[in-house]
Amino acid sequence: MSVDGNRAPGDEQRARVAIDLGGESCRVSLLRWRDGIPAVEVVYRIPNGPVQRGATLHWPLDTILAGIEQGLRQAARKSPEGIASIAVDGWAVDYVRLGADGRPLHDPFCYRDERTIPAKAAADLFAPPLDIFRRSGAQPLRINTVYQLLADSASGIDTSAPWVCLPEYVLHWLGGRLVAEYTNATHTGLVDVATGDWSHELFELLGIPIEAAPPIVPAGTILGLVQGVLAALDAFRETELIAPACHDTASAIAGIPVSLESTAYICSGTWSLVGTLNATPITSLEALNARFTNQGAAAGSFCFHTNVNGMWLLKQCMESWSGEGRALTIEEIVSEAAACKSSPGIIDVDADPLLLAGKMPERINHELSQRGLDPIADVTGNEPIFARVIFESLASRYATAVSSLEKMLGRKLERIHILGGGSLNKLLTELTAQRTGLPIETGEVESSTVGNFAVQLAASETNGGRLSAKATRYWARRLSKK
Repeated sequence: MSVDGNRAPGDEQRARVAIDLGGESCRVSLLRWRDGIPAVEVVYRIPNGPVQRGATLHWPLDTILAGIEQGLRQAARKSPEGIASIAVDGWAVDYVRLGADGRPLHDPFCYRDERTIPAKAAADLFAPPLDIFRRSGAQPLRINTVYQLLADSASGIDTSAPWVCLPEYVLHWLGGRLVAEYTNATHTGLVDVATGDWSHELFELLGIPIEAAPPIVPAGTILGLVQGVLAALDAFRETELIAPACHDTASAIAGIPVSLESTAYICSGTWSLVGTLNATPITSLEALNARFTNQGAAAGSFCFHTNVNGMWLLKQCMESWSGEGRALTIEEIVSEAAACKSSPGIIDVDADPLLLAGKMPERINHELSQRGLDPIADVTGNEPIFARVIFESLASRYATAVSSLEKMLGRKLERIHILGGGSLNKLLTELTAQRTGLPIETGEVESSTVGNFAVQLAASETNGGRLSAKATRYWARRLSKK
């Protein structure tokens, strides 16, 4: 039935599953219909985090997959009506190398692994960042897939072995064909921004075998049916596997129920992404220097935004404090930070040392000292002061990013839409409004999951054909709790 109807597409309103891969937890969510009204619940969470193995940092793939299987079995038990489709979104840039038997050669590297530092430095000598940016539209960050692929050779990995990004690998593991979904592929730094397909010139220039890359497909593509042991369950006997907007930010944007015309978004989580949708890419030197990137959106156009270090800063502090027996919840810290009136000042949240794991209070104090500001004694009771510095600094960075965004767009923005976990942080929202001078509206906390479901539902209407932005917004509105 069309988006103008009152029922979901698909036979008898069967359930749907969205898998959202996150750096701190992976979630399996279930959408079921109750009297024609969609209801979404998280049925399973898998704690996640990179694991240090010797000198390198990896993702525990077997643990993630085992948790996903448990979550899918839980979803099946809750869905006697059957499950129409499964789709997977997650963080970008990391990938799985496959052997001749189709199995992973090793656990995927985490993008924070420092092996890309020399790889990028070497690449910059013959593929300058501006050249990469103008060809791909992607900000040439060292964490990008392109630099990880270049680092594989030094890591003793067969560079001709097929590779696939993590969300698409999970879909393949469930039975789908091997693909690179467009929104996720644009984060590799290897997609031609003009054609939307792999850039043969970049692969050749960098000496990366293009034969190892999977074919690019658009968001909403149906990849086949669930296979393997899960297919034996009644709920999964005719379940389609759909590539949504596989990048979690593109899914989150697809989950916004309102038009983004004249509106900036801030996807606030481990990272903060500040930008807007734009019909055409912007690949100027100014955009490069302002750290903006052009990433594919689910239904056409580009997510034009900048990466800002986000709640990673606070969560790393909390891990440090917890290790010393100073356990606090985010809610407690935000509340106490709101009452804290003293703050030594603002730091550059994107400073390289703050992107690394461990010793975050010490790293923050180093950045304060670099600016001639007083460090904070890292003792019990001073946690809210650290939090206040983080929130003030994030709000200041958001304001700078919005100002740069308006300059490059050549027009003023009228409001900001904050989505993701940071939308619950009332203090950060208030500080952002003060710094930017723009009204703030908050969206869904699990915005990637909402967008994942919205794309599934819109794709089912077109039987895997071209997605409509109008259709995804319609389903985002239906699924929104706001």
